[in-house]
Amino acid sequence: MTEQAKRANDNQRKTLFDLYLKRTDRMNNWDIVDLSCREVVGGYLLDKPRDALYKLATSEDIWERRIAMVSTWQFIRIGQLGDTFSIAELLLDDGHDLIHKAVGWMLREAGKKDEAALKAFLNEHAAVMPRTALRYSIERLHPNDKAYYMTRKQGE
Repeated sequence: MTEQAKRANDNQRKTLFDLYLKRTDRMNNWDIVDLSCREVVGGYLLDKPRDALYKLATSEDIWERRIAMVSTWQFIRIGQLGDTFSIAELLLDDGHDLIHKAVGWMLREAGKKDEAALKAFLNEHAAVMPRTALRYSIERLHPNDKAYYMTRKQGE
């Protein structure tokens, strides 16, 4: 599906997107999600409403929540960071480490495009972020900034 989505027209992308969301029950591993959702979901939604991502982000299914977060990678690539920060905020209380990793990873990627926006997010949320998400998100920051955000972590 990923390769098809890369060379599909918009009608074909819509068909792939619909099938993907219909069959999220087949997404049962982080690598399947990570290799597919950016193109199939994120690629389709680039110029469309992104309500489907917010529905996925609130799902009981871990893989649907991860699809929501990692799909924003496509938006990050073109400098559209709002949905990344919004979905990351929705997932801050998630109990699963694979979601923490996805949140931190996408925040780090967003920070490559706009470090000030990442720092603004961290200023508001670093104290309550899961440790894994925080560590992933600050990987590319200056060592002084890393130390600062790690000291903001509650209980550390």
